[in-house]
Amino acid sequence: MKEVHDEMIFITLAKWRRKPTKEMVAQSTKLFEQMVKEGSKIIGQYWTLGRYDAVVITEGKDEKTAMKSLLRFGDAVSSETLVALTREEAIKLIE
Repeated sequence: MKEVHDEMIFITLAKWRRKPTKEMVAQSTKLFEQMVKEGSKIIGQYWTLGRYDAVVITEGKDEKTAMKSLLRFGDAVSSETLVALTREEAIKLIE
């Protein structure tokens, strides 16, 4: 069972604004590194088939920090971000 943290979990679904290039990938790598320096933890990054082109799962202290980081990607992707709880945390909320 996963240990419960005080950090929030964010699941970001992204769609490329244009065909990705090696330069775009290099720039996004720098942006992810900056996110980590600012205190976020990247749990997973995936390129996907279907409605969205990529899924990124991060952990951070609050919504403002997540938004600040994610706004930097606006030129490359349109995105939708979900706030998530672990299954264990959600079960504790059931009355």
